[in-house]
Amino acid sequence: MTSTSDNLSRYSILIVDDVPLNCTLVQKMVARFNFDVRTAGNGLECLREVIARKPDLILLDLMMPVMDGFEVLSTIRSKPEMAGIRIIVLSALNTNEDIVKAYNLGANDFLTKPILLSKLTHSIATQLNIPLE
Repeated sequence: MTSTSDNLSRYSILIVDDVPLNCTLVQKMVARFNFDVRTAGNGLECLREVIARKPDLILLDLMMPVMDGFEVLSTIRSKPEMAGIRIIVLSALNTNEDIVKAYNLGANDFLTKPILLSKLTHSIATQLNIPLE
């Protein structure tokens, strides 16, 4: 009998944040689900990773050097070969203007930091259309 977690390893998640500790914390939050998890430290690294491996889901910070999350959203949504990737924004930015801008640029969900495990789990399950406990 195969557990749900074993089946989840086929899903790839890219965590994008310029603060290594934030990447580590989010990795630990999703570790029990056995996803294929990768990280990127800025928007440019994110785009390189997307081109190389096309993840199923991106967990994207907005405030980053080199290329911020808004630019990443805009770039990914403008490319037909990338447009279907699900993107959840994880950001300390929490004004209505920032949230609306992220959705308008193509974010599928927006969670404000600090991230609650229950909200992150629910959002991932919703975006990937999979059951998570």
